[in-house]
Amino acid sequence: MGKSEVRLHGPRYTLGETEVHHTEIANLLDRAAEFRMPPTPELWGWGHVRRTERSLEAMAADSARATLRAAGADPSSVDAVVLCSTRIPGPSEVHGRFMETFLTGAGLGDIPFYGQNLNRCVNLLAAIDTATAFVAAGRYRRVLVVTTDSAAHESDRMVSYALFSDAAAGCLIVADGESDTLADGGYEVLGCATAQDRRTLDHSNEISADLARTVNDRLLTPLGGKLGDVAGLMHANIFKPVVVMKERQAGFTAEQLHTDNIARVGHCFAADPLINLVDRAAQGEIEPGRLYMLAAGVPGQRIGVLLRSAERG
Repeated sequence: MGKSEVRLHGPRYTLGETEVHHTEIANLLDRAAEFRMPPTPELWGWGHVRRTERSLEAMAADSARATLRAAGADPSSVDAVVLCSTRIPGPSEVHGRFMETFLTGAGLGDIPFYGQNLNRCVNLLAAIDTATAFVAAGRYRRVLVVTTDSAAHESDRMVSYALFSDAAAGCLIVADGESDTLADGGYEVLGCATAQDRRTLDHSNEISADLARTVNDRLLTPLGGKLGDVAGLMHANIFKPVVVMKERQAGFTAEQLHTDNIARVGHCFAADPLINLVDRAAQGEIEPGRLYMLAAGVPGQRIGVLLRSAERG
C-alpha cells in the first residue's frame, strides 16, 4: 500500500456535561414497550448518556479547540471548515449568527466554511470525505472537520435503535507535507468510500449489511487488501445486538468491533466513529502501521474511511 497524500490529525470530542443513567430517562420503559423491546439493559447496552445545556455552536467550538490543541496547530493555520449537524435550529436567517459564534469561539478567522447536514448519523464521515477531497485536490492544505448534535427534546433520547447523547467531535485533515509541523503522529487517510441505495433511504428501512460490504470492497480492493487486514472498526454506538449483527453480516469479526462505548456514552449522533478511535488510542489499542476503519450506516447509505496509524519514529 502506497503513501497517502492526506492525513488526519488531532481527533478529539466533547460530551454533554451531565451524565445521565438510563433509568433517569423518563420515557425509557414506555418507549421500550412501544418498540417491543424487553427491558434488559445488559442485552441492549443501556448504560449512560450525556446531556448538555450548552448550544450546538458552543460544543462545536470546544471540540474544535481540543482538536487544534491535540494537533499542535494554530487556529490561524486552518484554511477551511466543514461543520456538520443533523439539526441546526431555526430558519436560515439565524445560521449566519450560528457560524459567527462557532468561528469566534474556535478562534478561527474569516475562512471558508461548508455545511454538511443531510447524511444523518454519517454526517461526520461525509464531512471527512469532503475535506479529504479538498486537500487531495490542492484546494486547501488544512481543513477542520467538526460535528455537533444534541437531542431536540428529552423525549427523543431513546429511539428503536439507540440511546442518544449530546456531543461534538472534530479532526484536522491536512496535506501530507503539513504533518511534519504538527504535534501528533496522526493517521494516513488511505481512502474514503460510500455506497447508497436511494430506494431504502427512508427512515423506516433497516441499515444494510450489503452496503457495508460494498464500502469494504471499495476501500480495500484498490489497495490489494482484505477485511482481515483491518485491525479495528470504529462503528456507530447503536444498541449492541443491532451493531454486532449488522457488522458481523458485513464480514467483520467480534475482535474488530468495539462495543464498550455503547453503555459508556450511548449513540453520539455522527461522532461515534471518531469517539471510538480516540478512546481506543487512549487505551493503547491502536498499533503503529496498522489499518483502522471509521464506518457507519443509516438506512440507504454507508460511508467508510480507511486509516493507517503512524509508525513510531
